[in-house]
Amino acid sequence: MTPPIKIAVAGANGRMGRAILPLLAADPAFAVVGGIARPGSIGEGLIDRAAAIAAADVILDFTTGRAAAELAGLCASAGGPALVIGATGFEPDELERIAEAAHKIPILRSGNFSIGLNMLLGLVAQAARALPAQGWDIEILEAHHNRKIDAPSGTALMLGEAAAQGRGVSLASVERRGRDGITGERRPGEIGFAVLRAGGLVGEHSVLFAAAEEVVTLSHSALDRGMFARGALAAARWVAGRTAGEYSMQDVLNLA
Repeated sequence: MTPPIKIAVAGANGRMGRAILPLLAADPAFAVVGGIARPGSIGEGLIDRAAAIAAADVILDFTTGRAAAELAGLCASAGGPALVIGATGFEPDELERIAEAAHKIPILRSGNFSIGLNMLLGLVAQAARALPAQGWDIEILEAHHNRKIDAPSGTALMLGEAAAQGRGVSLASVERRGRDGITGERRPGEIGFAVLRAGGLVGEHSVLFAAAEEVVTLSHSALDRGMFARGALAAARWVAGRTAGEYSMQDVLNLA
């Protein structure tokens, strides 16, 4: 019988941590070694990072960009465990630190663990390849709950990257993250972002391909946070025992 995968959850007291822990406890493929929370936090089953690194096969991280990059460095220095990162809102240097750590340990990073959303990424790239920038504008709309701290969402940026990839350009060269005042005409090829934060919205994402006489909309709606948790468990199952490298949900779904 295959032994269970030993899992620690960083951000155990957060929204995703609270959604993931019951699913882990109910799945015999996993054994929870503990949760990691902010220093001074109180709760059953909490352990510190050093104990988690020593005991786990995989750490699921749903903290912040800064904390995830720091954890990646610690895991790499220890030679493991593998890391699944669902944090968003990264600074460029934090992504560089994660990429460096991935030379020593397997790291699977995704801004969204939804199976449906990751299928949508492929559709967006395909549409962007087929619909030329001269004549078809791309706008990405996203809506989340009022406690989300980063904008645009990591998922919106993933969709922007997919659209830019489909058109063979870098997102940084064509993105427009906000409009205010006298902005002038929209630049051809621009990929725009619009953000809404309100109430308890779980996650809404739409990609509009707009021409003068028609609009194509590709969209995804998250109805329950458990969807993300189940995807994260699939990622943990996939990454356990992998060789060092940086992976995504596209690898898990065999879409890379």
